[in-house]
Amino acid sequence: MRWKKARRSDNVVDARGRSGGFRGGRLSLAGVAVVVVVIGLLSGQDPLQILGQLANQAGSPTTQQSSAPANGDDPQVAFVQSILGDTEDTWRALFQQAGAQYRDPTLVLFRGGVRSACGFASSAVGPFYCPGDRQVYLDLQFFDEMASRFSAAGDFAQAYVIAHEVGHHVQTLLGVSQQMQAARQRGARMEGDNGLLVRQELQADCFAGVWAYHAQQRHEWLEDGDLEDALNAANAIGDDRLQQQSQGRVVPDAFTHGTSAQRVRWFRSGFEHGDPARCDTFKASRL
Repeated sequence: MRWKKARRSDNVVDARGRSGGFRGGRLSLAGVAVVVVVIGLLSGQDPLQILGQLANQAGSPTTQQSSAPANGDDPQVAFVQSILGDTEDTWRALFQQAGAQYRDPTLVLFRGGVRSACGFASSAVGPFYCPGDRQVYLDLQFFDEMASRFSAAGDFAQAYVIAHEVGHHVQTLLGVSQQMQAARQRGARMEGDNGLLVRQELQADCFAGVWAYHAQQRHEWLEDGDLEDALNAANAIGDDRLQQQSQGRVVPDAFTHGTSAQRVRWFRSGFEHGDPARCDTFKASRL
């Protein structure tokens, strides 16, 4: 992937000056992730909420207190700036075509753990978007985890992850996140293979594909194997595959992100058509 063709965003903030984490813990990042996934599957809770509870029980976490504009001399940082910048260019144009204005999110780089408007989160939850402060949070170590734990390597696979989180920001601007919160308060079904959380995540996958379509139209930057890398990443983090790895069985009632096949299908749909209107997973009869 010739990602250096993209414009670099000024909205990447480096908050890695002070590492965060839980006191007294000796579990590796992968170990914490497995524990949280298992607890979430058994209890039906959001893993991010579980980690917040664990942090409070373990004592005040050490999190980043200072931040600064990210240094683009670091190749990894330059990559993140480039991908975020290109998502900005894509969504600004698409929103303008719809007669609306796109507001850029901020992407925060952290290490170990971070406190956002959504509470404290460990790196074990992976990259995430917080609608409360409209920021994307990313520990760059996750890209190493993708390669070693999920066998999902490659620049375009990493770009898909960033674009997926930006997809959640698009949902916030479109009012989807607020509707999800209202549905949760009404007691609507959130988890499960047909639940609202799955539909929300699959829409973010589709939005990531929409970005990828328009980025390729502008830059022609994809090389042989790049699309396969992104599809492999989507396949690797499906609920069914993660559950099978963590507990040896699949529990559809505990799904929160969709199956591997669904994640691939919706990303591919966005990539093939480039039309956000085709990403209405909430009305889709077949996910």
